[in-house]
Amino acid sequence: MELKTLVGLVTGAGSGIGKATALKLAAAGARIGVLGHTKSEIDKTAAEIEKSGGKAIVLEADVVDEAQMRAAVERLIETYGRLDIVVANAGINGVWAPIDDLKPEEWDATIRVNLRGTYLSLHAAVPHMKKHGGSIVVVSSINGNRTFTTPGATAYVATKAAQVAMVQQLALELGKHGIRVNAVCPGAIDTSINDNTKLRGEKETAIPAKFPKGDIPITGGKAGHSEDVADLILFLASDRSRHITGTPIYVDGGQSLLR
Repeated sequence: MELKTLVGLVTGAGSGIGKATALKLAAAGARIGVLGHTKSEIDKTAAEIEKSGGKAIVLEADVVDEAQMRAAVERLIETYGRLDIVVANAGINGVWAPIDDLKPEEWDATIRVNLRGTYLSLHAAVPHMKKHGGSIVVVSSINGNRTFTTPGATAYVATKAAQVAMVQQLALELGKHGIRVNAVCPGAIDTSINDNTKLRGEKETAIPAKFPKGDIPITGGKAGHSEDVADLILFLASDRSRHITGTPIYVDGGQSLLR
């Protein structure tokens, strides 16, 4: 229960990495703001936390909406009185297509969720964290940082690289307030994010690549689990990572080393 005095906010907490993280932080004693735009999903996450003896508040909000994000954070503060941990996890793959086929509105949609959403999450939370320090963890990706072989994923990789740049910039800006800022960069993880990916013109953009048998060496090619990422986020949220900031950490079983 090393986080028992702390309060955390997890965006995109209705499924996948966000849900696993909310459950993990709550199990360590933190009171959790479970934020997402699909209420049925975040209700389930909060219910699981409370069933296990933890504390959670449901925060229905779209990360791209400034008013909703401000209201959600204020409600969290009113309920629990402080904010120590922010996990900016909400994101989309968006449309993957050749650059001359990718529509401006498709580009904007990916940028809006992945970058504006990250910005607004931190913009609303940081004023409260400055009072006593804390830990921010941004969920980025190996894409845009170590690998660039996903066909047509220009908008996506741009946002993931930008998130790491934000983390490194803010690590310096917020260090004097005792706020650590780090990024986790997952590889293939068994979440549902690929179900919402739109892929066009793959043959035009794909670059053939041959890998050793099993392109994730440590698991023989199998994708990792959301809990693998959540365990790292728990470490970064805790005092055990007190001297780590401005650092992207890869959670991919060695996958990106082959590409």
